Amino acid sequence: MASPSRPPIVDNFVLAIIGVAILASVFPASGTFADVVKVVTMVAIAALFFLYGARLSPNEALAGLAHWRLHAVVLASTFVLFPLLGLAATVTSPALIPDGLYTGLLFLCLVPSTVQSSIVFTSIARGNVAGAVVSASISNLLGVFITPLLVIALMNTTGKATVDAGSVVNIVVQLLLPFLLGQLLRPWVKDVVARYSKQTKAIDRGSILLVVYSAFSASQREHVWSNLSLWRIVAIVLLCALLLAIVLGVTWLAGRALGFAREDRVVIVFCGSKKSLASGLPMASVLFAGHPIGMIVLPLMIFHQIQLIVCAVLAQRWEHAAATA
Repeated sequence: MASPSRPPIVDNFVLAIIGVAILASVFPASGTFADVVKVVTMVAIAALFFLYGARLSPNEALAGLAHWRLHAVVLASTFVLFPLLGLAATVTSPALIPDGLYTGLLFLCLVPSTVQSSIVFTSIARGNVAGAVVSASISNLLGVFITPLLVIALMNTTGKATVDAGSVVNIVVQLLLPFLLGQLLRPWVKDVVARYSKQTKAIDRGSILLVVYSAFSASQREHVWSNLSLWRIVAIVLLCALLLAIVLGVTWLAGRALGFAREDRVVIVFCGSKKSLASGLPMASVLFAGHPIGMIVLPLMIFHQIQLIVCAVLAQRWEHAAATA
């Protein structure tokens, strides 16, 4: 298998997201245009999850389940360790960060792992690439179901935000139905999706940029940012960095304590410490309709960039260590 190219330390897509957020803050959608953006965004999100379903091969994921201990540890980190740390962080609100940012911090702890960057970093670090493919894919597949349930169960217990059971209906209509339709039609559309990968990638990224523009426009119309000082931004950056440091340490130590080979420990670290911006942003726009979405998705955007920088450095160091061993 050819080694995938190294991802840039600063993700160009993240820069595009930041640019769109700034654009929405300066020129927010309002009036009829805001209504049009809302409808177009809903359609784009449905198209995004249809493509997720069309691309993901359940047979390949199930075939890799033989290494179940590895995948169980990754899933435990993604959907147990992270949520517990998110709940523990409730002590930071509102003294350190406002309730809206804490809601975003907890939400980032509930989204699934990334796929592409987890696999790339595992390959660079000379880890178990096949294991990374299966673990990351399973995380994303289950995340479509688990993340909304965790949001509804845990958000209400913190008292910082309320997400009612009606959100389940929105998730089913806007996310699950398109995803399942993509799975059902996969035998007929997978070749078309693969043939036009550049165009479908544009739909992927374009839909996420639409979500960001819509979310930050709404936040600007509601004057959310006037209540957010610079030191609060610094605080959430430090909290995201601390969260990542804790999970990286726990996943590495857990891999060693459970007797995994080095190649599998690399998978546990990279797949178990990542959070998906591509899945998280559309989910947030559906789950938190009527809330200050811009502030809620900000921690996930910050965490995503920090994880890229830190994991790129780790992958390169582990590659060097493996080459000289």
